[in-house]
This record gives sequence, structure tokens and C-alpha cells, in this order.
Amino acid sequence: MIYYIEPDRRTLHGHFSRDLPAVLTIDSGDTVVFRTLDARWSIAPRTSPVLSDTPPEFSPRDPLMDGGHALCGPVHIHGAAPGMTLEVQIVDILPAAWGWTTAGGRLHPVNERFSLVDTEVMHLWTLDNRSQTAVNQHGHKVRLRPFMGVMGMPADAPGILSTAPPRATGGNLDCKELISGSRLFLPIAVPGGLFSTGAGHAAQGDGEVSITAIECPMERAELKFILHDDMHLTGPRAETDSSWITFGIHEDIQEAMYMALNDMIKLIQDKYEIGLADAMALASVTVDLRITQIVNGVRGVHAVLAKEAILQQ
Repeated sequence: MIYYIEPDRRTLHGHFSRDLPAVLTIDSGDTVVFRTLDARWSIAPRTSPVLSDTPPEFSPRDPLMDGGHALCGPVHIHGAAPGMTLEVQIVDILPAAWGWTTAGGRLHPVNERFSLVDTEVMHLWTLDNRSQTAVNQHGHKVRLRPFMGVMGMPADAPGILSTAPPRATGGNLDCKELISGSRLFLPIAVPGGLFSTGAGHAAQGDGEVSITAIECPMERAELKFILHDDMHLTGPRAETDSSWITFGIHEDIQEAMYMALNDMIKLIQDKYEIGLADAMALASVTVDLRITQIVNGVRGVHAVLAKEAILQQ
């Protein structure tokens, strides 16, 4: 079955919570096509590069419940239970015709480090899906590589959970590898999973160093959901056409690195049926460690193993 979710008062929320009522219940194997707002709840393109000149935003909003990224969902997957894994197949991602990127202008460790708290810029982008390019008001052109910045489920914790930091169950991962054709694997912490998505990115570099990517609405985010009751993960994993990816999420970037590496070592051990030391030796030759993002309160590191890196005899 294919279902559709539009951004409206029933489906939009700016937090994660195990207590949020599901807006849709699906079965494993079903597909949901989401249309999403940009991260800041805009309902029209920005026309001014001044940050304080805000475009029309979605209304009404609850300042407590809708303070984070504009997310659509949550989706309840029938039969999903804690300890299982949710596979999210990213079938198609189609951005809208506009987006924006900011740098500076607010208190943040990155801005403080670069003395940008009192200096702000905004790039307004025109997105062209035919040419797969984006052009800003200064004439800079970049290639589109769209993905959803937030894909995830709530942790089994009480209360309202911020959308800013990613968690073991996903969320604001900001991993630019999660494009169309990729698969994201997330451990399920609450009955039904309660999956939400939002914060579309038309393009982003590893790190998301200015705190924003090309933030944009998505006309279409087509995701297929599959449950795995024999796959037990402690954090996110992903598979692309060319690579396996494991993630580390922690306040300390070194700990995040070790978490990503530890999960990758386990993946290599399982895939090639070898011991820890041999897996570490192979990882040193074949695995790349990359900084996913440095701006979401917790840092992200992802380990990447190209599928063709270890050749079969």
C-alpha cells in the first residue's frame, strides 16, 4: 500500500515523544509519501536575505510542542516492538523550488569560535530539479544532493524530546549519504516505532559547518518501511548503493568516533566471519571515518565501508 501525508495541523509537530498519537498506521512493506515544510515551518519562499525578515510561517503553532524542526508524522508500523529494527528505504526525494542557508547571527559554539555571533548572512537558493543544481543570489551554483535531515523515532523516555540532537533511534542525523536509493536501519524503542521526518536538505557538506544546509521544503519524500525482528541494533546503520555506514552520536566527538568504529568492526566481523583483531586490521585499510555534523548539541561521526573495498576471493 502507498499512503500520503501532507503537512497540516494534524500531522505537523516540532518534537519527538512516545506519547504522540500516530496520524497513520501501516504494515511492514508499505510506502508513505511525505510532503514536508522546511525546518523553520515556512509556507512560502524567503524574499529577503535578512534573518529577521521571516517569511509566512505555518499557523497555529504551540510554542511548547512545535518549537523544533517541522516534522510530519508520526507513523505507527503495525507489529513494531522494542528490540526490533525498522528499515527505511529511501525511494525518492524531490525538493521544492527554493531553499536557504544561514551563517552566523546567533549564539552557538561554531559562531563563537569564528566570531560570527554578531554577523549574519543568508543565501537564498533557487533549486532546479531538471539540472540538479541550486543557484544563490550571488550566482554561486552547487549540485543538488537532496536528503531528509531528520528521520527517526522517539526514545523510550518520558516527556517532550527535542528534535535537535540525534539519538540511537535516529532523528536529526544530517547525514548527506541518505539520498534516494539508500536504506536506513534504526532500532525501535517504543511500540509502533512512531516514525517522523522533516528538515529537508537540498545539499550539505559533511559537518554542516554553518549550522544549516540548503534548508528546503520537500515536494516528495517517498519512504518504504520494513520491519526486521531478527536484526538487533544499538544505533543507526545505513546501506547505500556503494557502501555500508555505521554511526556514532555523542557529546564528545572522540566518543562518537569510537561508537561508529565499534559498530563498523562488528559489521565486518559478522559479514566476513572473522575475529576482532582481523576486523580491525581490515578496517584500517578500508574504512573511512567522516564527521556527520558538529552542530546539533551532540556530534556525529559515520564510518563508511565501500562494498568493493574488500574483494572476495
